[in-house]
Amino acid sequence: MWNRPPQPIMEDMLMTGSYPVDAERAFVRARRTRRRAAIARMLRREPAECGRLKVYDERAMSGAGSRVRAIREIPLEAIDGTLEAGKAKQFDRAFRPASAAGARWQRVWIAEQRGAVLPPISVVPTGDGFAVRDGHHRVSVARARGAATIDAEVLAA
Repeated sequence: MWNRPPQPIMEDMLMTGSYPVDAERAFVRARRTRRRAAIARMLRREPAECGRLKVYDERAMSGAGSRVRAIREIPLEAIDGTLEAGKAKQFDRAFRPASAAGARWQRVWIAEQRGAVLPPISVVPTGDGFAVRDGHHRVSVARARGAATIDAEVLAA
């Protein structure tokens, strides 16, 4: 029961038809799942680091060559970290938002709900996964909506 994968927020959420109301309700649910995950980690006596978003050092990852950019679809589950230490405080390892991410998170939710085409996120490969350079809120909202993949600009050395 404790090890089941996180469920998308929209799965059992009744939509009201009001974009701001639905966005706020979705954000509250996402924040609540973050708190529940933290409590479950405490009950399992896991260290707090287990739930934190990994922070990678872009300078240590980049090679001496020029950057090649390719836009492709990547699985959301492959995104395992960030290049911005400040964003690591706004999202946990599963990209569930903290309270500080609320306003921007809700704007991204509303944009997706209205069918707006959002720009691809920017990621850097990290061995077997990816670290986000730009698009943390888009990743969080996509995961909350139950998406499996996201368009990304993949930067490689």
